[in-house]
Amino acid sequence: MSERLKPGDTAPAFTLPDADGNEVSLASHQGRKVIVYFYPAALTPGCTKQACDFTDNLDALASAGYDVIGVSPDKPEKLAKFREKEDLKVTLVGDPSKETLAAYGAFGEKKLYGKTVTGVIRSTVVVGEDGTVEHAFYNVKATGHVAKIMRDLGV
Repeated sequence: MSERLKPGDTAPAFTLPDADGNEVSLASHQGRKVIVYFYPAALTPGCTKQACDFTDNLDALASAGYDVIGVSPDKPEKLAKFREKEDLKVTLVGDPSKETLAAYGAFGEKKLYGKTVTGVIRSTVVVGEDGTVEHAFYNVKATGHVAKIMRDLGV
């Protein structure tokens, strides 16, 4: 199981392809706060709810100085389909190798319907302007999570 990040840790660097195949890196957001959220799969009910919640609150988060990046193990083609179908405005990137997911502690053993399985752990990491972790939330629920983050961040 990968190590979970804690406030004060340096956020692992990443460069991943977005829904259009363009490279998105954490470094390109230096000087802004970034909410990096990890979800199991595009086009599934919980992940759709979460992505739509982030999209619906994107303006409020952006005016408070936050960028939002969603990370899943999906390929860019599936992310593009997800973005078009749900009219998503958040930046979605794919991590088919699961290296970034593991580096953020968002891939490993989890309980699913009472069974222990290995997979994506729904997580959100808030990275500060200096690249350090400000908040790390693991095993979050898809529904209501964005509202909770906004309350925690005072947005």
